[in-house]
Amino acid sequence: MTATAQRPTVRTRAWASAAALGWAGIALGFLAFFVALPPLLVRSFVPSVILALIGFAAGAFAVGRGERRLGWWAMVAALAGLAGAIAATESGEGHLKEVVVWGALLAATLRYATPLIFGALGGLFSERSGVINIALEGMMLIGAFFAAWGADVTDSWVGGLVIAVLAGAVFALIHALFAVTLRADQIVSGTALNLLALGISGYLYIDIYGEKGTPDDLPGVPDIHLPIKSVPLLGDIFGQLNLLVWLALALVVITWVVVFRTAGGLRLRSAGENPLAAETAGLSVVRTRYLGVMTSGGLAALGGAFLSIGFVHSFTQNMTAGRGFIALAALIFGRWRPGGALAATLLFGFGSALAQRLPTFSPSGAVLFQALPYVLTLIAVTGVIGRSIAPAALGRPLPRS
Repeated sequence: MTATAQRPTVRTRAWASAAALGWAGIALGFLAFFVALPPLLVRSFVPSVILALIGFAAGAFAVGRGERRLGWWAMVAALAGLAGAIAATESGEGHLKEVVVWGALLAATLRYATPLIFGALGGLFSERSGVINIALEGMMLIGAFFAAWGADVTDSWVGGLVIAVLAGAVFALIHALFAVTLRADQIVSGTALNLLALGISGYLYIDIYGEKGTPDDLPGVPDIHLPIKSVPLLGDIFGQLNLLVWLALALVVITWVVVFRTAGGLRLRSAGENPLAAETAGLSVVRTRYLGVMTSGGLAALGGAFLSIGFVHSFTQNMTAGRGFIALAALIFGRWRPGGALAATLLFGFGSALAQRLPTFSPSGAVLFQALPYVLTLIAVTGVIGRSIAPAALGRPLPRS
């Protein structure tokens, strides 16, 4: 084998080695924090300092070998893990044991992540087709109201879900009309739809239910009980979860198969990457984008439905509270892939679950702790995790024929 032929192999090995160092640094950063938490509860921060220093060094070596993204991530994880470990060792054991109950914390993570998963998957279908969808917030809000109203009218949670999905798809159709057919600015269109959803849901809520609010006996999506309650940790996490939680997790796999392993998914991605070439090959990009955006609306509406009839069992005005924007950030964080979006939503869900427990340390800081998932969102979208490469034609209107 010639020297020229050997170079790619050497470079590949060097890159793999640098990536391994980066991942090792990230793992050590998490471990530095974990040893100070229950059930280990190491009350000296010395082991955490050692682990964090090794993780930081691994990240620095990874950066030096060309793996900048994972290297910087490793250094950030090491510093964050060290800071968390020092804070944990300075806290009382009672408070730590009350806050860090892993089974309950991870189960809550799944619940808080579920509407974000639906929203992020919905955004994936729209943005992979080339249409920016910042209207996810409005679509989720529409889904939340019509799920509650549909469940009330039909006296069935199934009816509520069906009506919510249809309402979300119809609402998304408005966005598709402006973004695809009328070639309007997609950011402006999405912003207008968010405001419209807030107005429509608020008006209908007051007009139909008035000051009394939604009925107390609103049909809710049932929980799935698995016979694993006796299994440590897993029983606490998965023993009792809402049906929509399982549906969201299943849809991650289904979305990956549809988008990346089917002819329909190839057409969807081609519409978002090179619409002119897709048109030349005989694909109707307009129809593909309409379908992508309407699918986005239906999935986002399921996220809103989970909030109203799966989690809270009622509807209140503006109950989505920015979750649509967090779902969009998760999609960007995950690089427009279902697996990455799932990881991002779980991170944001963990932040929300943790924020509910942190007031144990300081009741006066309860409001500040509620900002934790939004702070994580800001970190994600400001590029700390590395730049994400969007579909090439994202946000570009089709040329006039």
